[in-house]
Formats: sequence, C-alpha cells, structure tokens
Amino acid sequence: MKIIEITEYKDELLSAINGLLPQLSDAAQLLTKPDLQQIVSSPTSHLLLATKNNEFHGCLMLIIEQTVTGKKAWIEDVVVDSKVRGKGIGRLLTESAIALAEKLGANTIDLTSRPTRKAANALYKKAGFKLRATNSYRHTVNSVNN
Repeated sequence: MKIIEITEYKDELLSAINGLLPQLSDAAQLLTKPDLQQIVSSPTSHLLLATKNNEFHGCLMLIIEQTVTGKKAWIEDVVVDSKVRGKGIGRLLTESAIALAEKLGANTIDLTSRPTRKAANALYKKAGFKLRATNSYRHTVNSVNN
C-alpha cells in the first residue's frame, strides 16, 4: 500500500474519491470537477490517497493554516473503503498526515471523530492523539454542507 498526495486533477481521482465519500457519511456531497481542482491547487489543502495496484482504498484531507497562535493542522474526511478496513490503511493515512504536518511546520494537529467510530478512535489514540476537554460547535451556513 502506498500513500500519495494528490497535487493535480485527474478524472479517475474524482471518480475514486466520489466512490469513497458515501462510506464517510450519508450526508457527504459528491465532489465536482471544480471542487477537486480547487482542493488540489490550494496551498493549504493536502489530499492523501491510499493506493495499491492502481486501486484507491482510502483518503484523508490535511489542512494546514497559519494562525495568530502558530501553524496548525486539521485532519478531515478520513475514509477507508469498507472492503479493506482493518488492514492498517487508516493507520498509514494518519501516519502520513502526521509526517506531512510536521514537515510543513505545524505545531499541532487536530481532528474530530464520532464516539461511535470505535476503531477510528482507537487508531487515533495509538497514533498519539489525546482527547481534549473542549466543546465542538458547528454553525451551519449553507444547508447543503452541513
């Protein structure tokens, strides 16, 4: 299994990611070509894909931003194809994101995970993430992207 960062748009990548998104969330909206083009051209967005034998098995978004309190990273939209879960792909994606965030100078990496995602939460703890005593709030601006 190889983890690659996607840095240019290709139709097959759009198809692969859109094949994974329904496994991430029932509410996940499929990406359009302009969506993916914007992601791969953004200096703050890093799309990592797990691939083997020209098949895509998972993805993860790493976002890195300079804030007034330092350079911070967020991991978002982690999904591994249900056909290959439990084979260490989520671990490889997470380790790759941590290494990239470190290389790019991030001071911290944050992520959220629903409590019902037991395997994912165990993975993040093994990877060194600590549960924070914080509240997580969301304000929905556009009902399409909740």
